[in-house]
This record gives sequence, C-alpha cells and structure tokens, in this order.
Amino acid sequence: MHPSSVASKGDIKRQRQEPEPVLDTKIPARHLETETDSDPIVESDTTEHSGGDDGVSWPSDDDVENQEDVGDGGQETLNEQYTNGNKPKASLTTIDGPSTSSKESHAKQKALAQERKAAKPNADSIARSKKLWERLRRKSHVPLGERKRLVAELFDIITGHVKDFVLKHDSVRVIQTAIKYANLDQRRMIARELQGEYRGLAESRYAKFLLGKLLVHDDKEIRDMIVPELYGHVRRLIKHPEASWILDDIYRGVATPSQKAILLQEWYGAEFAIFKGGDKGPVSGELKAILAQRPEKRKPVMHTLHEMINLLVQKKTTGFTMLHDAMLQYLLNISPGSEEMTEFIELLKGDEGGDLLKNLAFTRSGARVVCLALAYGNAKDRKVILRVYKDTFATMAYDTHGHQVILAAYDVIDDTVLTSKSVLPELISKASTDLDENQRQYLLDAVTNINARIPILYLFAAKSKAILPSEDMDLLDTIHAIRITTSKKDPITRRKELLAHLSSPLLSLIATDAEILVQSSFGCQFMTEVLLSATGDREPALKAIIALTRTDVPEVQEALDAPSAGKMLKTLVQGGRYNPKLQKVEHAEPALGFHNMLFESLDAGGKVLEWATGSNSFIVLAFLEAEGFGHTEVLKRLLRKGRHRLEEVAGGAGPSTAEAGDDKKEERKRENSRAGNRGTLLLLERL
Repeated sequence: MHPSSVASKGDIKRQRQEPEPVLDTKIPARHLETETDSDPIVESDTTEHSGGDDGVSWPSDDDVENQEDVGDGGQETLNEQYTNGNKPKASLTTIDGPSTSSKESHAKQKALAQERKAAKPNADSIARSKKLWERLRRKSHVPLGERKRLVAELFDIITGHVKDFVLKHDSVRVIQTAIKYANLDQRRMIARELQGEYRGLAESRYAKFLLGKLLVHDDKEIRDMIVPELYGHVRRLIKHPEASWILDDIYRGVATPSQKAILLQEWYGAEFAIFKGGDKGPVSGELKAILAQRPEKRKPVMHTLHEMINLLVQKKTTGFTMLHDAMLQYLLNISPGSEEMTEFIELLKGDEGGDLLKNLAFTRSGARVVCLALAYGNAKDRKVILRVYKDTFATMAYDTHGHQVILAAYDVIDDTVLTSKSVLPELISKASTDLDENQRQYLLDAVTNINARIPILYLFAAKSKAILPSEDMDLLDTIHAIRITTSKKDPITRRKELLAHLSSPLLSLIATDAEILVQSSFGCQFMTEVLLSATGDREPALKAIIALTRTDVPEVQEALDAPSAGKMLKTLVQGGRYNPKLQKVEHAEPALGFHNMLFESLDAGGKVLEWATGSNSFIVLAFLEAEGFGHTEVLKRLLRKGRHRLEEVAGGAGPSTAEAGDDKKEERKRENSRAGNRGTLLLLERL
C-alpha cells in the first residue's frame, strides 16, 4: 500500500476527531434534504486507496492536502467571527459542490414550475383567463363598460374549452365568474358544453360549486340538463363526501316533484335506479303506493332502505333533506309496536351527540318523524328524545317545522312536570311573575313572531285555526289518533297542568307591556287568548288593557281604532270566543267581567257616545249583547240622548238591496262602499 495513502488516512481521522464549532444557524428544510441525500460515505466499485476497508472510498491525497490547507484558515476565520460576536454563515456542501443560496434555489424552483405550467395544454388560455378573473372578481372596482369588455374576452377564451377549465381548483373559478356575469344564452352554452360530465363535476372538490352556480338562476332548460344525469347514481353520490351536499341541494331546492320522486326511489333498491317509471306516467316517491302495487317487494325494499339510512347515520351525515324524506317513508310503512318500530326508535336515540334528532327537527319530513316517534314511543323513549333538545327549544320555536315537535311533546308526554321543567322555561326565557327587562323583551319578540307564538298560545287556544297553520292541524290530528293507545293522561288534565306553569309570566307581560302589544295584530291576539284561558289572577292584566282607553299616546289611540284591537276588545266584552258551528259565545271560566270594567271607564271619561259613533261601535253593541252586563239601562239612556248624532253617523248604512242571484262577495263590496257606520245603525235598531 502506498505510504502517502496511509498517512493521509491518519490525518483525516485526526481531523474528524477534532471538535467542530456548533453553528447556530437555521438551515432551510430543502437544504437539509440535500445534505442528507449527499452522504460523504458512498458505495464504491473499487478498493483502490481503501485503506483496508472494503466498499468505502476515501478522499485522495490531493483532497486531503486541500482540506489541510483550508482547515486551519477556516478555523481561524470561525474563531474571529465568534470573537467579534457574529455568527458564521452556514455553508452546505454536496457531492456536486457548494449549494446555491436560498434565494437562487427558490428562483430555480419557480422557473421550473412555470415551465411545467407552460407545457400543459391550453396554458396560455388559462393564464390569460386567470388574469381576467383577477380583475373581474373585484366587482366594485371595475366600471360597467370595462366589465362587459372583459367578460366578452373571457367568453372568447373559454368557448369550446369549458371542460378543460372545470376540474382545476384555480381555473374553475374562472368559469364560475363567467357564469356570474353571463346572460341566459351564455349560461346555456356553458351547460351544453358540460353535458355528460355533471356526475363527475358533482364528485369534484372544486367543480361541485359550479353546479350550484348554474342552477341558482332557476333556468328550466339547464335544470333538465343536469338533474337527469344524476339518475342511477343517487346511492353512490349520497355517500360521496363531496357530491352528497350538492345532490341534496339539488333535491331540496331545484328538482321538480317528479324529479325528486325519481331520486328518492333509488333509495328503495338498485332496480329503481335501472328501471324508472317516468316513461309510463307520473312517478311517485311514496313508498306506500309502490308497495301497494308490488307487495312482494316489501322485505327487500325495507331492508335496503334501512341499510341506507343506518349507513348515513353512522357516518354522521344526518343533515340531508333526502335522508329525512327516506326516514319518513320508512316510518310510515312499519307497524306500531313491531320490532321494526322498536329498532327505528332506537336508531334515533342511539345517535351520540343527538345530531340526528336536532337535524330532523328543522325539515318538514324530519319534524314529522320526530313527532311520530314521540307519539309511538314509550315514556322512556320520550324522555330521552326530549333530553336531546335541551337548549334547543327556543330555536325550534322560531322554526317553521321545529315548533311542531314542541306541540307533539305537549300532547303525548304524560309527565307534565318534565315538560314544564325542560320545555317551557326555554320558551319564556325562564320568566317568573316578576319580569326583568331582558325577559320582557324576549317574550315580546316571541309572542309577536309568526312561528314562536304558536307553542306559547297553543296551550291557551288549543286547535284554533287563528293560531295553527293547516299543516300543523293535520299533523296534530294524526298524533291525537295515535296517543289514544300510547298515552294515559286525559288531554284536558294535561293541558290544564301545563297552563298552570305558563300563565303567570304571560299575565305579567300583559300587565306591564299592554301598550306595546296592542300595536300589533299578533299582540292583540296574544292578549285575547291568554286572558280567556289563563289561570291565576287576571285582574292586573285586564286593568292594563282598560288603561289603554284613557291614554293620550297617539300610537296607542291609533292602535285602538285598528280592526285587530277592536276584535280583541269585542271578544273580551263578550266574555269568550264565538263558536260559528254552535252559533254562540263560549264563555271563559271563571267569567272575566271585562264588560263592566270597560263601560265604567268609558262612562267616567265621557267616551261612550264617541265610541258608539266611531270605529269601535261594535264594541258598544257588544255591551248590549253581553251576558251579565250590569249597565244596560245606563247605556241606553246615554245613546238616546245622542240619538241625533247616531242617525247622522249611521247615514246611508241601510239594509242591503242586492238583487237575487248576486253572490255574497259582491253584496259585501256594495255594503262597504256605502257611507255610514254599520255598527251605529245596529245600535239605533236596538233603541
């Protein structure tokens, strides 16, 4: 072996044993990767100058000499840098030699990326379109004329190449912007170019939003291009993490009833995805109708439907309207008390976190599912379901469908203590007899909201058409038929027990805020229903309403002349609601005595004749018709004194002269068009 080789190797070993200074310099990650990949010990094909270690090559003599020459100087330089308080710059060395700086490396990488982009198809078109998009997306900063020019240029670029743009996260935004500013023909052009690709677009992480942009304008032609391409793929798409949301949006807000039925049918089995009934006539998504035509399919269809429902529930994707519709169809086709019913209710209860039940409460089909589950379930099931909605009842009360769940809970849960502790406090903001400012405002907002007032007034007005929409009435009829076999407590007893918890704070609200409530029709209706049915001391609330007749506040005086306030006062004077079927007034128990209190207030203020000749003349007439009114003679004497005034106001409000054959609507129009006060005329007839 050559002696110089041995000496060189020994020198190298000594150099390696010398401690090296630690450089407190952070090295970029990409350089660390380069250094790791360039290991100074590499595999070798020769054993020359190996120093006896096979497979390892050592530096040559010249390399060692260069290292020795540089080594001492380098060490001195490092020492000088540390002595002066400066940190040395890190220098990375690879097999190919010293590496470039971070800035130069970044520039090279950027250049390579630009080269790769330029090599792709339509690179120039995409780059130019992105420049246009960057300008167009700032709508408020682009004048109308310039925007039209940019949109025209953009469509020149994308026409015929839309498919090349839509599957990339950046260029798909260009197409979305084009749709945003496009006219109808341009949108249809884009939709036609994408025909045959809509299922794939729905599954794309970025392109799925393009479908929403196309459909948001509610164009029938575009809708009929997109929706049929989803047929046959519903079971796949509803399980897809991206496509499921756009599919449900299309089902809920865009598809026609026939298209919705076809989409829903695919939940019932694969054969419904292959063989569609749309060519043979109208399609129905009602499972009951399908099973009636093909009863032999009940077992496989119900099994498939249950599997699909359970799969989505386990995946925690329970917010789909399509899922809620499918669950309702399943529930409507299983027998009460059966094993299927038990399993279904357990499925509802078993969802950890309660997301399933909470999502169900806010859709039409979902709310009905929960209401039927409450009706069919036992006491334990109802308690578990009710517990899920803790801290959610207030939100449900304001929802078009959510409030139905609260009504069902009122009517089927026998434990009224449970209901009064878990439901009612949230509806009235935990209010008691003494209301603070926040509680008063909360209640005022609730009782004057078209939805939130329903669960509050339902216990007072029961199934009144003035309170409940027809959809609520139909659902409650179904629940009442079911509760005959599933609930034990008498409905009247249940209602009275709940009223006892609800009456006090609402009477307090009327007593303190009658001036605000009388200024809205919902507020007048609220006061009427509460005063007729509430339990407890109603006198402070009645006095607050009577005080309205003596106020000088212009808004209140104007409100008292409105039809809603007149109807409220007339009902309270009569002492109950008028039943058109029985053609009589159903008096409240105990009697209100409001007629005597109101007349005494009007008489003391000298306003009886004013009311008899004004917009509230029918209220004065109601005094004469009210049962138990104790001032009839006094009232008649006052009216006789002002007879001349009454005759002037009655004017031409004489008997109707409608010809035979005229309908009631035309007769009513002629009556309203004639001058005179109809209520005053009826008072004259009574005299």
